Order: sequence, then structure tokens, then C-alpha cells
Amino acid sequence: MLVKVLLTLLFLLVMVGVGVYSRKHSRSVDGFVLGGRNVGPWLTAFAYGTSYFSAVVFVGYAGQFGWKYGLSSTWIGIGNAVIGSMLAWMVLARRTRLMTQHIESRTMPDFFGSRFDSEGLRVVASIIAFVFLIPYTAGVYMGISKLFEMGFGVPYAYCAWAMAILTAVYVILGGYKATAINDFIQGIIMLFGITTVIAVVLNGKGGLCTAVQDLGKIASDANPAVNGAFATWFGPDAWSLLGVVVLTSLGTWGLPQMVGKFYSITDESAIRRGTIISTLFAVVVAGGCYFLGGFGRLFPTPTTLLNGRLAYDSIIPTMLSQNLPDALMALVLLLVLSASMSTLASLVLTSSSTMTLDLIYRDKKSEDSEVSQGKINAEVATKIERRKVVVMRVLIVFFIVISLMIALNPPHFIAQLMGISWGALAGAFLAPFMLGLYWKGVTKAAVWTCYAWGVGLTVVNMLMGNPINPINCGALAMMGGFVVVAVVSLVTPKLPTQFVDSIFACYTKKN
Repeated sequence: MLVKVLLTLLFLLVMVGVGVYSRKHSRSVDGFVLGGRNVGPWLTAFAYGTSYFSAVVFVGYAGQFGWKYGLSSTWIGIGNAVIGSMLAWMVLARRTRLMTQHIESRTMPDFFGSRFDSEGLRVVASIIAFVFLIPYTAGVYMGISKLFEMGFGVPYAYCAWAMAILTAVYVILGGYKATAINDFIQGIIMLFGITTVIAVVLNGKGGLCTAVQDLGKIASDANPAVNGAFATWFGPDAWSLLGVVVLTSLGTWGLPQMVGKFYSITDESAIRRGTIISTLFAVVVAGGCYFLGGFGRLFPTPTTLLNGRLAYDSIIPTMLSQNLPDALMALVLLLVLSASMSTLASLVLTSSSTMTLDLIYRDKKSEDSEVSQGKINAEVATKIERRKVVVMRVLIVFFIVISLMIALNPPHFIAQLMGISWGALAGAFLAPFMLGLYWKGVTKAAVWTCYAWGVGLTVVNMLMGNPINPINCGALAMMGGFVVVAVVSLVTPKLPTQFVDSIFACYTKKN
């Protein structure tokens, strides 16, 4: 226990110290939200990866999908690396960086407002982002608090409150720069931690070969007469597995907190290096998490809840508590703490900046114009900038408190909370954002329709008691969005040609 406490305190002191160090970079809006658009490939790649993988993946997804699909759940991690990381960087990073700098966009709602010349799109996107990032944040709280409750014997509620306060402190102090530096430190811990844990857990089951053989002796839930499904390449339910791969991999392309990482990267050479670093990080962390979760059935069956469903969120904690000595358990706690605090920081920063810049203050370009015309002086403009940063800091606290309330009274498993969040956000944003970077023909009506499609499908499914599994519903919302945007864009009025050409000029001018 002493080792756990000392390592955790050291970790938290470093995180807060980075926040204090980064205060000088967080005095302006660009500095607080984007780190001055001058963040290198290593910091950006690790910020992307650590924001991607949190306790939601390690505790919620790895446990639940490892139990359902066995070793084939490793495909989820591979999909996360190839689709969610490598292809996301290759397809989105350069164009996102160039266009957002060209139109002076700081957030995803701001992108929609400027790209499609619509304040309405900007406002509604900011509301969607704020509302549906809350359940995802609650899921992260749940994941980390469950492991800390097991590791320290501290009640779940106290753990959740502690994480909320600590995350708020270093994000409020240092903004995006502090988040990026801490993400790098946390990423190193995650890489070392997951490889060590896998080796120790499998060694406790007689090694990799023995563990796979034992897993192959377990009967399928759907057909008890058939053994070995959990040790096969595609598992007992390949189609459902595909839905999870789509949601968790393609979903990142439409999440504001993930795409925002591309706004701040320095240059195109940094993008190339960041692509490689981010992909390798995802292979180790995501692949490792799901590979470990695939052996969940070799351990005691998780507790059955009152509704008759298994407590999937207890699978990974059970595996670890039975196999790891105290020193390694301390490492695991730091691993999950690292993964979760980085994701929490990204989520709360995205939410507060969206609400501040896209709802409360929507006049950045008019302010710049007034400064250039001499209507307001630079000193007044600086005061306005600082006021915005103060508002963002206040909203960080507000967002954290709301998410914490849900985490303390959770209505779903972690995986379902994340499915609802990702389904609505990526279903609404992914298609218009990606196509808006490449295709001049996307219309305002198509973006409005996709908003309604992504949010409507997710909410209706939830209100009806989830007749479609939230994971599969999220995947359907994302893929269907491309059809919606394409079809509606073909039959609705186009934006003025001159306006669209001026937006796309960023890809042809020298940078």
C-alpha cells in the first residue's frame, strides 16, 4: 500500500507541476486551447493516443468485448491502430491543419460555422458536443474509480471526486500545453505498463500457449456444444465484432477532442512523423488491452447484476487483483490513471472551449477586424482574450461536475456510455467534417440533416430501450452519415462558388 500511495502521489505532483510550468502558454485563447498551434509530432501523437485510450478501453471495453469475443477482440485494437490512428492521420491531419488555420477555426463547431457560412450550424454543433461528451467523461470516471476502489480500498465516490479535482487543477492551470506534455509522460507509462501486465498475467496461467489452449476448451454461449470459439481468429460473433471495430476506430474521425489535435501540429513533416508514432502507440496500447481482455474467461465469472446481466466492468479488475503483486498493481493503477486523466483533460478542454468560443463568444473575427480598423485597441483585445480564458476555466469546473454526477449514479455499463457518446457525436459530425475537407459540393442542408441523423438515431434508440445495441447503433449512425450527406448535397442548393473556392484556396497556396 505504501508503494501504491507514494507512486501515485509522485505522479500527481508531476502532473500538477506541469500545469504550473505551462501557465505562461495559457494566457491567450490560442495558447489555452491549441498550445499556440506550435506542438511537435511526439507531443501531438501521444496526446492523440492517450486521449483515444482511457479506462473506458482498459476496464470497460477490453473486459466486455474480451468476454464476448475471446482472442478475436484483438482485432478491435488492430482496427484502432490502422483505422483510428494511421488512416485518421493520413486522411485528416494535413487538410484539417491547413483549412482550420486558413479559416481561423479553433474548434469543430467553429469549423462548421466558418466552412459552411452558418452561425446556426456553429451553435447547434457546440450544443451537441457539450451534451454528448458528458456521458463519455462519466464513463472515464467510472473506469478509473473502479480500479482505484480495488487497489486502495477507497470508496468509489471518493475516487471519482479526487480524479475530478486533480484533472481540473492541471487543465485550468496550463490548458492544452500542459495537457500535451502530461499526455507524453502518461503515454510512456501506458506503453511500459500494458506490456508488463500482459506478461505477468499470462505467466500466471502457464504462459501464452497454455492460456490459449485453456481458452479453446470453453464452450460458446450461443452453442454450448461447440468449444474453441473464443480462441479462433474471428470469434463466436464476427458481425457484431465488426460493429465494435467500426465504432471504436472510425468514430475518432468525428470526435471534437480527437480531431482538435490536428489543429495545433507544427508542420507537414511533423504530421508524417506523428502518423508513425501514433500508430505504433495504438498497436501496443489498444492491441495489448484487447488481447489481455480476451483471456477474461479463464478467471472467475463476474458478478451478476440485478437485471441479470454480467458485471463486465469487474472482469479486468478481477484478472489483475488475482495475478499482480503490490508493486505491479501500483504500476497498473498509474497506467489507468495516466490513460484516464489524459482523456479527461482532453474532454473537458474541448467542452469548455466549445461552449466559450461557439456559444458565449462567437465574434472573434469581428474583434480582429475592429482591432485592424482601430475601433478597439490591442490592450482592450487582450483583456477580451483573457476574459474568454477565465470563462473557459469556469466551464471546465461546470462540465466536470455534471459528468461526475452521472458517474456517481451510472445508468449503464462503461461501454454503453461510450457507445451513446461516440454514436451521437461521430454520427452527427464525421461525414460533414471529412467530406467538408475534400468536397466542395457539401451543402448546409446536408450538414443539418446529418446532425439530425446522428443525434436522432442515437437518442431514439436510447429512449426505446436500445433495441439496437448502442455499439451497433453508433456504427450505423457513422456509416449512414456519409450516405445522408452525399444524397442531400446532390439535391439541395450549393454554397456560392466564390466563397467555396476561397475556403479551398488553403490547399493550393504555399504554406
